[in-house]
Amino acid sequence: MPVTPQDGRLLWQRRTPLAQWAIWFGWLALAVLFVFSWQVMNKNTIWLFVEDAPRQAADLLSRAWPPRWSYLDRLWGPLWDTINIATLGTGLGIVLATPVAFLAARNTTPSAALLRPLALLIIVASRSINSLIWALLLVAIIGPGLLAGIIAIALRSIGFIGKLLYEAIEEIDETQVEAVRATGASGWQIMDYAVWPQIAPAFAGISVFRWDINIRESTILGLVGAGGIGLQLQYPLCALAWAEVTVIFIVILATVAVSEWVSAKVRAAII
Repeated sequence: MPVTPQDGRLLWQRRTPLAQWAIWFGWLALAVLFVFSWQVMNKNTIWLFVEDAPRQAADLLSRAWPPRWSYLDRLWGPLWDTINIATLGTGLGIVLATPVAFLAARNTTPSAALLRPLALLIIVASRSINSLIWALLLVAIIGPGLLAGIIAIALRSIGFIGKLLYEAIEEIDETQVEAVRATGASGWQIMDYAVWPQIAPAFAGISVFRWDINIRESTILGLVGAGGIGLQLQYPLCALAWAEVTVIFIVILATVAVSEWVSAKVRAAII
């Protein structure tokens, strides 16, 4: 807390003059950035379309309601495929992410100079690419279908599960590890009796939470040919069959709500 002399007294100030100028400069830079971003946004914006947007939205909603419930019978198979994509993709992601997490954690990695940076690179690469992009690449490599969606979900899950799990590993109580090591236990026994019991609740919670997220992400993978209900959504969108699109949206919303409820119940029972 800076103080400055004034009339022979010390006057308290919240910030030094240099800090105050730095704050004003920061606000000025933010204002300049806002003006620049606004100009970039307006450069290609056709404001006549924006003004007409409410009328267009009302017209679309009038064609989308009421839903065409007869279309519901064609959605059960794709919906089941979507659940399978999310579940199998999550399982594969867990299998791949677990060893990566142990290699990334400072207290369990065999090599902090080589293997830990490599594991962190895998985690960052997985988290940097959206599952839809993974699916697009895999459809081009192995062809359309459920397999591309499953692998895309798994590759996306590695980063999420690996990051949260290695942070949980680094937060364990080291005194328990030292106690087990003092008995002469091997490295695998230390993992089994000291490390794993401490991270098991977090591991279960992370896995269920990621499955819940994957249910949502797998609903759109079909738009690029990776199967599931997203593939069924593509046809009505191309045909402008908005009443059928509404049915699909309702089914997706119900599925996500159920998965959220299941995830919350399982995590509450585990943690």
